[in-house]
Amino acid sequence: MPPTAYIPKPNALEWDLKTIRERLAYIIKEKSIQIAPPGQPFLLNSGLKSNYYINGKLATSDPEGLFCAARLILEEVLKCGVEAVGGPTLGADALVSGVAVLSLLLGCPTPLFIVRKEAKKHGTMSLIEGPEITGKKVLLVEDVITTGGSVLRAAAAVRAQGGSIVKLVALVDREQGGKAALEKAEIPYSPIFSIRELLPPHILDPAS
Repeated sequence: MPPTAYIPKPNALEWDLKTIRERLAYIIKEKSIQIAPPGQPFLLNSGLKSNYYINGKLATSDPEGLFCAARLILEEVLKCGVEAVGGPTLGADALVSGVAVLSLLLGCPTPLFIVRKEAKKHGTMSLIEGPEITGKKVLLVEDVITTGGSVLRAAAAVRAQGGSIVKLVALVDREQGGKAALEKAEIPYSPIFSIRELLPPHILDPAS
């Protein structure tokens, strides 16, 4: 792959999806993945220990990384015919914002919503920030899926407000139980990358 400064074409809106996916893979590898020193595994939010750590927000805080991720997610929005795109804070915040802006530029404006970790304790006491989703088809988004805990909580909040979850899209699936948990919750799931596409086998965790 070329260095991250490389721009395939001056206008990113003209990039083909294959190029966009390749660029996103490169940016995630370069910016988001850290390999643990020998004998010093990372402790994940799920409670698991790992030979590597993925901070998806380092990819989505990069302008090109956010564009590429948003463009690939928007493709799923168009395929599924959803009426809103959202997900749990903080993993989904940049992603859904990117999708919403890009959807306007490409003539298919799609509103966004964010699911809080807990409801506000003032005002409307909202758990979900954004437009009304009752009776609407929505696409959920997350940056990294491990066991799926945070996105399952967000999905429960969406369903409690009457939203219909058409699909979940994640940047990276660590292949550590999330897919099975999402299937059990009857949430169709399609990660952009599995961890096996981004890391060599000798670095993967034994449970992967």
